[in-house]
This record gives sequence, C-alpha cells and structure tokens, in this order.
Amino acid sequence: MTEIYFDKGTLVLKNLPETLRQASGIKWDERSRTHRAPAHLYREIMLLLHRQKLPYRDEARQFEAQDFPLQERIIPRAYQQEALAAWINNGWRGVVTLPTGAGKTILAVMLIEKTRRPTLVHVPTIDLMHQWYAVLKRYFDQEIGLLGGGYKEIAPLTVATYDSALLHVSGKGNRFGFLVFDECHHLPGEQYQYTAISSIAPFRLGLTATPERADGKEKVLYSLVGELCYQADIHSLKGKSLAPYEVITLEVTLSAEERSQYDLARQQYLDFLRRENINMGSANGWNHFLWKSSRTPEGRQAFKAYLIQKQLSQASSGKLAYLWDLLQQHRGDRIIVFTQDNDMAYRIGKRFFLPVLTHHTKLKEREAFLENFREGRFNILVTSKVLNEGVDVPEANVAIIVSGSGSVREHVQRLGRILRARPGKEAMLYELVSKDTGEHFINQRRRKHDAYQGPGSL
Repeated sequence: MTEIYFDKGTLVLKNLPETLRQASGIKWDERSRTHRAPAHLYREIMLLLHRQKLPYRDEARQFEAQDFPLQERIIPRAYQQEALAAWINNGWRGVVTLPTGAGKTILAVMLIEKTRRPTLVHVPTIDLMHQWYAVLKRYFDQEIGLLGGGYKEIAPLTVATYDSALLHVSGKGNRFGFLVFDECHHLPGEQYQYTAISSIAPFRLGLTATPERADGKEKVLYSLVGELCYQADIHSLKGKSLAPYEVITLEVTLSAEERSQYDLARQQYLDFLRRENINMGSANGWNHFLWKSSRTPEGRQAFKAYLIQKQLSQASSGKLAYLWDLLQQHRGDRIIVFTQDNDMAYRIGKRFFLPVLTHHTKLKEREAFLENFREGRFNILVTSKVLNEGVDVPEANVAIIVSGSGSVREHVQRLGRILRARPGKEAMLYELVSKDTGEHFINQRRRKHDAYQGPGSL
C-alpha cells in the first residue's frame, strides 16, 4: 500500500507502485531511500491513485471538509457569478482577472463557502492583510488567523502576507485545502512561488487586475494556481460595476533651461546605447545597459546622463504649475497625487503643504493619514508608490499622475484606486507628461491598454 507523508514542503511517497514512479515531478531521493515530489503535486498524485484504483494511506493531509456559512447574504453581480462558474468548471482552480474595485474579495468569500476547506489567503502588504481580515470577519462567524505584522495566529481561515506565508509553508503547507493568492502577479517571484510549491492545497484561486509580468513568468503563475479562467476588463465594467471615468493626458513643456539639460543628457545616453549596440526594447535590454555602463568611465557617465534626463522629464517645474491648477479645479474632490519617487512626493508636499505617504511613513502616521482622507478631513494625499496596490480608498474620485514607470500594471492599479463605484460618482485620471521626452513614448505605449480605449479617454 502506498503511504503519503508531508515533509518540509515535499511529499514522501513510500511503497510507490511502478506505474506511478515515472509520473512527472516524482523522483527518487537517495538520502531517505523513498520517492519524493513537490507538495503542490498532491492533487495530481491522489487523482492517479484513484484512477488506477490503487490502495493508499494518506498521512499528508491535515485538514478536512468544513462548512463556512455566510453571516450575510451575497447577491453576486453577473460577472462575479460568471467568474465563480468558470473557476469551478476549470477544476476548482485558476486565475481570475478583475479590475480594482470590481469585487475580487467578495468572489473569494463566495468560493470559500463553496469549497468548504480551510483557507489561507495570501496578500502582498500589511494593509491588505487587515482589509481581508475585516471582510472575512464580516462574512464568517469564525476566528480569523493572521500571519504577518507581528501576528502568528493560524486558524481554519487565515490571512498571511506572502513573506510570512513563505516562512511557515514548509511546516504548515498541509493545513489548508484552499489557497487564495491576492495580487497573484507577485507569486512567480523567485521566493514567493514556494508558498504555492510547498503546499498540498488542491483548490487554488489567483486574483489580480493584471496577471502579465515584464519577465513573462505569468506561465509560472498558471502552472501553480491554474490557467486564466475568467477575465473582465475595466472598460467593459465602466459605468456599471465601476464608476464612469475619463483619462486625460496633459503635455507639459520643459523650461528652456530644462530642455537644454535634457537634450544634452539624452543625447549622451543614446550615443552610448548605439556605440554598445544595446537594445533597450529587448527583454534583457535594461540588464545589458547596467552591465555595460558599470564597466567604464564613459559608461558611468552615460548612466548618470540617463538618470538626469529621466529626472528632468518626470519632475519638470512645469508639472508643479499644472498640478496646482488641477488642485484648484477639483476643490472639494478627494484627490490622490502619484509620483514615481519619494523626492518628488516630498517636494510636492512641502510646496503645497499636503500630507505625503511613502514607504518611510510610520505605521500610525500612515493610518492617521488614510483615516483622515476617508473621513474627509484631508481632501488630498500625495504618494509615491505605496497606494498603487491594495489600499482601499473608495472616497477618491480624482487621480493625478505626476510621474510613473512604464509599467501598464502600475497605471491600471492607479486608475483602479478611483474606480470603486458610489452613487453619482464620476472619476477623473490626469497624466502629466513632459512633451517631446522619453516620458511621452512611455505614455503612448501604456495607452494601448483597454482601460485607455474608447469614449472618455483623451
């Protein structure tokens, strides 16, 4: 009889029949003199044993089916019902892509009830951990465990940061039958993927607004969680489940001095790329540039020139004038101002006497800022990147992007911060782009995303 054990994120398989020894992922471990497999293959191995009607003893699983009745009735929106059905039809696993504000958390709550298995929810930040905790407490009459932010409490329903889940999965990877990966585009990271590899959970759900990664590793996500089984884009939900919105790009002219400095630095940077035959549009273009620029004095000067031209385009003086005009135009609205770096965020905060949130902001101060913003005591928040992802600010209806990266995900996330629907709400997103700079071309590439298409995007 085959015996199956869980051991430090792997499966130990004793007395394995010859017919299963060649199965993908199963290997002979000379040290323990047994067959082993990554824990995430638990489901496939169990299905093989059942199909071949082979006897076995399962000592790996440390969970059972368990009811999680809802305390409040949920009436799903049509697309949430479609996503639920698509995930179940995909074998009770897979990735669901929904825009920020479209109710990904509520979808997960419904699936926790359906799967009837102890559930571990993975989140990238402490803020998201607390938000999930509040939602689960609302819908389930259960103790909710927490892993992260100083908490080490495990319950049948637990929320964990990716970092904390990674620390515990080798010992606790057999305690949960259902894994939820919020903002699951983080999962394929070199370390985080082991939170999925080292768990036996047969049911898996990935949630994200944008699963694609610059490194192409979304295929790792699909192999560990399941294929993309449902997708709804921002544009299709606009004005229905999401607030109607406009995206407006404003081109800002550099001052004469800034233009002169920009052109000089830009030319020095481009000349180096041409001399060294570096294609920045290729998959490894950035790494190639870093390597080449670190080898010679000319290369280091080229890298310095790159930083200068980037800073001049992202933090031009004209942007502050445009920003002030927009703040005056939207007096009374709830506004989030986004920048690419902390220096510009603090510069804006100091110039206009505005609260600034960065990763340097202390936890109590951060919570106070967000609470004041939600309650309307602050109408404006300035941030670099910490509000890109996960923080729930449904009161916001205007976003002003002073600067950002070329990442489509980042800009879709920033747009998502202002799309949570409320009666009568209309959202506006402004992008300030320095005219005739590299920032302009990044903006044009980014606008190919469906969120920027159709009526209402200018």
